[in-house]
Parts: sequence; structure tokens; C-alpha cells
Amino acid sequence: MPPPPLSRRAALAGLGAVLLTGCGPDDLPPPLPLTGGAPPTPSPTPSVTVNGADGPVAVPGGATRVITLDTAELDSAITLGIPPVGAAKAPLDAGLPEYWPASWRARIALVGDIAAPPSPAAIARLRPQLILSNRTRDAAHLDTLRSLAPTVLTQTTGAPWKENFQLHATALERHEQAAAVVAAYARHLDQAGHALASAGLTGQHISLVRFVEGSPTVRLYARENFPGSVLTDLGLARPDPQNTDQFAVETTPDQLTGADGDLLLYSGYGHPDRNGLTAALASPAWRSLGAVRAHRAFPVDDQLWFQGIGYTGAHFLIAELLHILGAG
Repeated sequence: MPPPPLSRRAALAGLGAVLLTGCGPDDLPPPLPLTGGAPPTPSPTPSVTVNGADGPVAVPGGATRVITLDTAELDSAITLGIPPVGAAKAPLDAGLPEYWPASWRARIALVGDIAAPPSPAAIARLRPQLILSNRTRDAAHLDTLRSLAPTVLTQTTGAPWKENFQLHATALERHEQAAAVVAAYARHLDQAGHALASAGLTGQHISLVRFVEGSPTVRLYARENFPGSVLTDLGLARPDPQNTDQFAVETTPDQLTGADGDLLLYSGYGHPDRNGLTAALASPAWRSLGAVRAHRAFPVDDQLWFQGIGYTGAHFLIAELLHILGAG
């Protein structure tokens, strides 16, 4: 049987430090009005030139009305203490990642789906000062987005999440907060490393498996992605088929030997009857895996482990992993 789910409150308590800089669940600033009248006029602040993936962009200094069009940008903005006024969600999810409190998510307007053509009306209604995304999702939409607000794109998302966070911090002028976030992550890694060593778990080979609706293959996540990089930061090993410098290894549902490990963590994006998860869990290929036979295969939250790209997502991922391993 898997361990009981780790609540968000328990995860935060276990970290021993405030991970979100400058605010807690009940400390967000009141939302700015979205309809009627002119937005408040702040004191003039010099613009900031940000060197994004598409060249320099002049961004209003101290921008607070921010729209994020992918989950990494959402994590960066909230972690830096600037909850966006609008955000895009994953196409097959009902809303934004649920590792954020419901009270926070309720105050962020949805502006469409990640990677979909943007809705100028939905975005303009929020009067953004800054739009954050990446070329993987929105390179084709850049002209439209820049007609609505200064838009800063990173080259891609996922594996370079730490570098992307620094670019987001520059665009948001939150350098001191960013330094505090990086330091808190380093402390958490140190604490987690000691916990793993004390429990004799540093030699564990962690397998990451994801079932994605619309894909005929099963993804065995390798090292060049968000959760893979966090496992690397923790010094945890990967099964040989996943121990490669690439995003993922694709396999078929009847060829799952590469999914095995000392601990197997799996998730599904989309409906389990359509992403292959339901069928896989009942298949001989799955049941023959050593981790499954040893009751060491556990489901994890897809929105956290594979979409929660950023420092706050990483903190919760580490806390949950230690909980599953029995080290936290």
C-alpha cells in the first residue's frame, strides 16, 4: 500500500522554513480590479531591458500585472511574490496545478490553454504589463502577444528551469527574492540529503514513468527534465534505461522493463482510460516489474511532478519523495 498522501500543510511544516518569499497562503495582496475604471497609476519606474530568447525586451519597471502562459512561469511569478492576474492551464486539466492553494488559484483568471493561440480579448481584459512564456509554447504567437504587452520568452521549459527562473526574476525585478529562493532550495537539498543518508536510501534507483493522453507510447523520463533534474540534485540514481542525457525514452505498453527501479513513480496526464494508465496497471508487463511485485510502485500527482516546474514545485516534490521513501 502506498503511504498516505502528504498534505500541502504537512509538506510546508516539514520544510522548516518559509519557501514562498514574502507571503503565505493568507498573505497575498488584494487583487487589482479587472473591470471598470482605469487601473491604479503607480509612481513612474524606469523600464527594465530583459534579454529573452527573442532579443531584448523593454519591460515596465516593477510590473505587477503579469500573465503567465505555462506552468514554469506561473511557479516563478508566485514564488517571487507576484501572483499573476492571468494564466494559461494545461489543455487536459480543469485548472491550474493544485499544489497551489485553491484560494490563490481562484484569484488568477484563466486565459486559455498552454500552447494554444492566445485570446487577445481575454488577455487585454486583464490589462497586463508583462507576459511570460517560452518559445516551445508560444514562438508562433509572439507577434500577437507583443501587441498586447511586453512579452519575455525563455528558449524552452523543463530542464533549464533554474536559468529560466533567473530570467523571470530579472523581468519582475525580484533579484533579492530570487537569491533567497535559491538559498532556501540549497538548504532543503542539504536537509533532504542528510535524511536520505540517515535512512540508508542514497543508493535507491528512482524510476519516473508518465502516461500521456494522445500518445501511443509510455514516457520513461530521463535526466533532462524537471523531475529528473531534482533527483540529480538529490544525488539519487536512475535505472540504466533512464540514466541518459535526454528528455525521455519512449517505450510501448507491452515493453515496460525500462520502467523498473527500486522505486517506481508514475502518473497520468489526461483520462486514465485514454492515456493508457488503466490498461497498463492491469497488464502482465506492468505486473511483472520488480518494483510492482515488491509494492514499490506509487502514483504521484502529475500536476506537481511533471508540470510543477520551478522552485516551489521542487520543494513539494522533495517533501513528497521523502515521505514516500519513509525518510521524511
